Amino acid sequence: MADTPAQEQVDHALVTRVLLGNDPRAFEQLLRRHQGMVRAQLRRLTQGDEAAADDLAQETFVLAWRKLGQFRGEARFSTWLYRIAYSCFLQAYRRPAWSGRDTQEDTFEHHRAPDSSIDLQLDLARAMRKLSSAEQAVLLHGVQLGLSHEETAYVLGMPLGTVKTHATRGKAKLKTWLAAWQGTGNRE
Repeated sequence: MADTPAQEQVDHALVTRVLLGNDPRAFEQLLRRHQGMVRAQLRRLTQGDEAAADDLAQETFVLAWRKLGQFRGEARFSTWLYRIAYSCFLQAYRRPAWSGRDTQEDTFEHHRAPDSSIDLQLDLARAMRKLSSAEQAVLLHGVQLGLSHEETAYVLGMPLGTVKTHATRGKAKLKTWLAAWQGTGNRE
């Protein structure tokens, strides 16, 4: 979901307050404004592992506090945070301890939807896991989190054309794999 210009101005004002006066209250407000979306991003990346997502969110905000002076305002503050969170996720994912985690678990088992859409959600989750990791990351940020292609490229550290290619290919694969759902309000 995109920030409004007013929200962006508030974020920039809070960042300025933190940097000029080392104001921890202003950073606390930034944290409160963005922690939900950062945690949502990380829960999706960790495929529903809430404990890992919360740990990574904490790492993200500690790192953001330390690196706040590097925020230039070239991207929205929320986009900058998403990039830090994604980097924290990648670092954790590459650690040997992470390889022991079961990341293939169905995230929808923890958050059941109304019965009429459970099958669709499970099929979508399975189809998403069949995509390449790059396609999954692009669709997570571009579709589920509502970032533009440019913002997704910034967060993932990919060229814009590569993001567009992964988005197009990923959506085409999902459309093919989920073709049975097209035109069926629900499958009962």
